[in-house]
Parts: sequence; C-alpha cells; structure tokens
Amino acid sequence: MPSVERHQPARSANTGAAGAVADRIFAGITCAAALLALGLLGAIMLTLVAGAWPAIRAFGLGFVASAVWDPAQQQFGGLVMIYGTLATSLIALLIAVPVSFGIALFLTELSPTWLKRPLGTAIELLAAIPSIVYGMWGLLVFAPILSSYVQQPLQRSLGDVPLLGALVSGPPVGIGILSAGIILSIMVIPFIASVMRDVFELTPKLLKESAYGLGATTWEVMSQVVLPYTRSGVIGGIMLGLGRALGETMAVTFVIGNMNQLKSPSMFEAANSITSTLANEFAEASPGLHQASLIYLGLVLFFITFVVLAGSRLMLARLARSEGART
Repeated sequence: MPSVERHQPARSANTGAAGAVADRIFAGITCAAALLALGLLGAIMLTLVAGAWPAIRAFGLGFVASAVWDPAQQQFGGLVMIYGTLATSLIALLIAVPVSFGIALFLTELSPTWLKRPLGTAIELLAAIPSIVYGMWGLLVFAPILSSYVQQPLQRSLGDVPLLGALVSGPPVGIGILSAGIILSIMVIPFIASVMRDVFELTPKLLKESAYGLGATTWEVMSQVVLPYTRSGVIGGIMLGLGRALGETMAVTFVIGNMNQLKSPSMFEAANSITSTLANEFAEASPGLHQASLIYLGLVLFFITFVVLAGSRLMLARLARSEGART
C-alpha cells in the first residue's frame, strides 16, 4: 500500500504532461487547418488574378461597364453577364425568402406532428436534385408553361403601359432572366427553409408560450419573439441561399437564353450570367484575351461573392451592437 501511494504523484504528473502535449498538438492541427483554408483562398485569388491579367491590362475596370462581348474583334466586357447574375439572384431571393419563411413557420408552429418529419424531409430532398435536372425541367416543362400562362397574358395586358410595358417586352418563349430567377428560387428554397426551420426551433419554448399566454397570435409570436431571437440565423440562411444562386451554373445555362447582348431591361429578355458564360465558352476559348476575359469574369464573381459575405457579416455585427445598446 505505501508503494502505491509513492508512485501516484508521479503517475499524475505524467498524465498532466501528456495532456498538455496532446492539447498543443490539437491546437497546432486546428491552426494548420485554418491557415490551410486561408492559403487555399489566397491561392485561388492569385491564380484568378494571374490568369485574368491580360484582360485586366487591356480593359481595366472598364471591363465591368462594357456590354460588348465580341470574340471575333477581341472586344470583351462583362456588364451583360454581371447584370444577368445579379438580376436572376435578386429575383430568386424575392421569391424564395417569403416562401421559405412560410415553410419554416408552418413546420415549427402550425404543422401537425405526424406531418413535420415527412414534409421537412421532402423539402430537404429538393436540395439533392442535380442542377442539370432543374435545368432540363425548366427548359422542357416550365418554359412552355411560363410562356403560355404568364408572359403572353402579361404582354397583352401591360404591353402598352409606359415603363411596365418595357419590363414585359421581348419574345414570349419562356426563357430569359425571369425564368432563370424562378428556377433559381426553387433551387435555393430548401437551403433557406431548412436553416430558418432549425433556428426557429432554437427559440426557447418559454418565450413563445409566454407570448401565447398573453394572447399573442401566431404571427405576433413569430414577428415579435421568434424573428428577433433568431435574426442572425435567418440572415445567415438568406446569405447561404444567395451564395447558392450566385454560383449556380447548369440550371441557369439551360433557361437564361445565353445571349451576350442586352436589348432591353425586360424580365423576359434572354441574357447571360457569369457562370453560364464560363460553362458555354471556356472549353472553346482560344488562349489569349478571350480566355483571360473569361477568367476575369470568374474574378468578378469571386469579388461579388466576397462583397455579399462581407456585407452580411457587417450587418450581423451592426445588429449585435444595436441589440447590446438596447440591452
């Protein structure tokens, strides 16, 4: 027994030393993983800048303001593609955010218990459908429906109205900016709705039950209790959907029309996006200014995504400061 007590302090010291070494190794591994992510990001950016440098040197910042895209004349501008990317993503968010909010509200507050799991699983399965399937469905099924039941009636009723007529002008063939935006909205709804549902469920039941006990309606509970409590998560889900919409390629390529000229601001006008242009032209682009201009487009998309993410972080930080000030 005395010998056991004599060796016990030594064993504890050895265990403590081994734990400290393991902690240092774990901290080093996690730090290396973080630095690796930053290194990959920096390497991607440097690669894009190096590949796009001939176009940057030839066109400068005027590239983003020029609507000319003529490989035969070696004249390139990315305005049409940037406009198509931003317009389709904006349309997608305008449709997807309220629909996703309604889905999350129903699943967390209104749905019967037996329906919550199968309905939530079905919505999440939409995210597993390949984008090319969405594109083929949009071109073969959705585009004719949009042309017959939306575009043509709108042109007949609003075609002669100033300003509104310009928004619905163009050939009613079912493909264009509006069609691409609607397809994108269907694709991003599962992402936004899933995040909203998860963060809504994190709201303490005591807060909701207290509001219901005071006579609040479901809408008042959601708007005055749940949304303020989960604001950061909701914005994060919306930004996730926006990032998905900005980077989508194949579905947009099928239904946007792939036109490098923008004749009018019509929602029905065929256009192009950055991703669809890269998908259509990069394989056949000749080395030199054409290929460099396509890489320049990729650099612009990288910058747009960075600005969107940085803006969302600043918005969340401002909300956190304002909430702290009120508290």
